[in-house]
Amino acid sequence: MTGYALPIQKLIRELSRLPGIGERTATRLATHILRVPAEDARRLAESIVEVKEKIHLCPVCFNLAEGEQCDICRDGSRDRGQICVVEEPDSLMAVEQSGSFRGTYHVLHGVLAPLDGVGPEQLRLQELLKRVQGNGVRELIIATNPSVQGEATALLISRLVKDQGVSVTRIAQGVPVGGDLKYTDRMTLARSIEFRRGM
Repeated sequence: MTGYALPIQKLIRELSRLPGIGERTATRLATHILRVPAEDARRLAESIVEVKEKIHLCPVCFNLAEGEQCDICRDGSRDRGQICVVEEPDSLMAVEQSGSFRGTYHVLHGVLAPLDGVGPEQLRLQELLKRVQGNGVRELIIATNPSVQGEATALLISRLVKDQGVSVTRIAQGVPVGGDLKYTDRMTLARSIEFRRGM
């Protein structure tokens, strides 16, 4: 960063703190911001401040919300008897954009990762249990990622709710559409065989 004026160095340093953004990308972004009209840069800065001021966690499902509750929890047409449990809000958006689910969600904001200091207390598990108890929930669909941490979290959730009279299902895992078997890892192939279905 030497050779850049101090304000540019500061911008590069702040941009490089974003996930997935290294110093090179941060430098490209900073120089792009310098080239755009001042009004564009101002809109970017204002939108960042607006998000920080107006967006909070929905008190029901812990999705990102602008109003008192998120749009999904406010939607009276959603099936309250189904809850899809996801790790993060971006996972919720992926399921939602598939158009295949009309129930509600519960966002954990992480997965079990004891080596990183993330235990059950850091996840929104107690709030999930409260939602399941006595609220007419029929099914929990666990949609955590197929990682070691995601699997451990799914197993913990199924154990926590086993006496609640709720059906617990796990999203299917397998070969993606358009995938090639010779390039598919062994674990994915094993899951594809395990979760096969009739035709």
